[in-house]
Order: sequence, then structure tokens, then C-alpha cells
Amino acid sequence: MSSEQAFDAALDLLRRLDPNRLEEHLQNLIQLEPSLAEDLLSSVDTPLQVKRDSKSSHREYLCCDYNRDIDSHRSPWSNEYFPELSAEDLKESPFPSESLRELEVLANDSFDIYRDLYYEGGISSVYLWELDEENPQDYAGVVLFKKGDQSLSNWDSIHVVEAIHAGQDVTYRLTSTIILYLDKAKQMTLSGNLTRQTEKKAIIPAEGSLEHRNVAEVTNLGTLVEDVEIQMRTMLESVYFEKTRDIFHETRNSTGSIEGQNKEAHQEIIKGIQGM
Repeated sequence: MSSEQAFDAALDLLRRLDPNRLEEHLQNLIQLEPSLAEDLLSSVDTPLQVKRDSKSSHREYLCCDYNRDIDSHRSPWSNEYFPELSAEDLKESPFPSESLRELEVLANDSFDIYRDLYYEGGISSVYLWELDEENPQDYAGVVLFKKGDQSLSNWDSIHVVEAIHAGQDVTYRLTSTIILYLDKAKQMTLSGNLTRQTEKKAIIPAEGSLEHRNVAEVTNLGTLVEDVEIQMRTMLESVYFEKTRDIFHETRNSTGSIEGQNKEAHQEIIKGIQGM
């Protein structure tokens, strides 16, 4: 089996396993085939982990593969790695350029306000990095949101963006993933993820200071993330939750008399689950 076939098989297997144990399954696959580690870690979104920035009042921040170096993660608040890396390792560690760091700081402050308004709690983090040294205006990044706790219900939003500039025109390519885990008093659990891709063109004024251009950049990115999150929330509520509720009620109402006429109803339930 070629490496490409092995990678496709690993992704196919992960889609069929319990999403609530995704991290465990991912590590098992990496142990089974170490050569797939880099591709799997960069392609498979896992629930976001939380760390604290000891250099910025122990403020919480989110960890993913995009802000990881070795076993440390860069904080968007202090721009430092925790646990601290050695001086030798720091020489090779990725950091945004000075101008991109200014945009990253503004994006973190702006999305922190967005998080407070839309999520009424939770944690947000934004990380940016250069795409091409010859085109410093172009960049990629990730916008992260987490609401919930580590043991019960959790909502993780992961928005990976590419911003390609051509004069005043900017093309934003966004890949958004929502990882959802619901635990209703240990009576019923629901978990899974939803991924969508979006592309949008916008304009950044050529004139004005760097600060004004950064504000326009974050405004464009924030509007795009907001629109995508609304669409994905609506889809989850109107399609997935409604279908799950119908199946749950049908199952509960059928438990009293399983024989005879209910056999046909149970077959319909199975079809409904398979069609989700």
C-alpha cells in the first residue's frame, strides 16, 4: 500500500470510529504508522486544549497544531512558548513577523469581544503566519473558539484562513470545522464534527496607515467568520439536532411494544441513523 493509500485509509477509518475518542484513535494510528504522523496531525482537527500564559496574568489560550513547536504552544497574549523552550530550540521556532504580529494582536482583541458577545464565555485565540516572504501581505491563520468544560458538553470552532492580496483586492479562503460533544445527564450523548469551505473576495484600502489597513483586514475576516458560524449553527440546529430528536422520540415511544407493528418503525429508525 502506498503512503497516499495509507493516508486515505486512515482518514476513512477515523470517520467511522467514535468521534468522542478521536485523539485516542489518532495516536493509535500514528503509533501503527509513524510516517503518517505529520499529515494526520495537520489534516485531522481534534478538540482544542487549554493552557495558561504565566507571562500574561495566567490568561487562558487555546492549543492546536498551528501554534505548536515540539511539545510547547505559543501564546497569542505574550507571544511566548509554554512550557518554555531552550534558547537553541527558540532559534528555529516559528514566530510571526513584526507587522503580522501587530495584526495578530488586533485580531485576538477583536475576536475576544466577538467571543464574549456570541458565546457568553469560553476562550478564543488567533494565530497568524506568513505564506511567502516575497509577498509579505499574504498570510494564513487560524481562529479558534472553545465553549464548555473538559468533561461534559463542548463546542470547538476551528477556522483556518488564507488571505491572498492583489492590490486592493483580497481573496479569503476559509476552512471551518465545528467539533461538538453533548452529554445530557449521562442519559444520551451526541458527538461529531462538521466541516465547510468558503471563499470570499473583499477590498483593503491602499491608502492609510498600517493600523487602518489592519482594522479593515480584521473587519473582513471577522465578518466572514461570523457569517460562516451562523450558517453552520443553523445547519446543526435545523438538520442534525432535529433529526436526532425525531429518532430519539421515535425510539422512546416504541419501547413499550416492540413486536409486530413496531418492527417496521424500528427499521425506519435504523434507516434514519444511517442517513445522518
